[in-house]
Amino acid sequence: MKNIATIELLFNKIKNLSPQTLSLLLPYTTEIVLKKHEYFVKEGEVSREVGILVQGIVRSFFLTNEGNEYNKNLFAAPDIIGSYVSLITGEPNRLPQQALTDCIVLKIPFSIIEELSENSIEIERLRRKIAEHFFLLKEKRELEIAILQAEERYAIFREEFKGVEQLIPQYHIASYLGISATQLSRIRRKMSAKS
Repeated sequence: MKNIATIELLFNKIKNLSPQTLSLLLPYTTEIVLKKHEYFVKEGEVSREVGILVQGIVRSFFLTNEGNEYNKNLFAAPDIIGSYVSLITGEPNRLPQQALTDCIVLKIPFSIIEELSENSIEIERLRRKIAEHFFLLKEKRELEIAILQAEERYAIFREEFKGVEQLIPQYHIASYLGISATQLSRIRRKMSAKS
């Protein structure tokens, strides 16, 4: 069954949509279950769908030549997932997106959003807002890594991802913060001592 309330909540968080516009999108949504460790989009695949994360946590990550994984982004429901670069360029995805918990995702073919946007100003605006969402997320992460201390990044993580810390392994959080698991343990002890 499609989770209409989540679609409304998420799309209206990005851009208010009329019930008529939502009714245009709903017939094209498909609910899927991603089990822990399954992928929404793999590396090397051409991405074709935008996902609405209804439940669960997903990471996007990259692999170094040495085989080390680094978490680029974390997505906690409700959020939008998908490889936007691959969607708009048609090139293979370079950042796989993997479920860290069991997830429920509503997926919509990006081609449908493009097609519907030709005759709907609201969907065209939604499409632009989705692009802005991914751009702002990218810039925010880059700035956090570049200018904030690890303790500050951890404080932001705890604020933005309330409850996530209890659901995923600590090494995923450390990787997302750009630090080692040992550094994360030290920061957590230090912050616990302060409170």
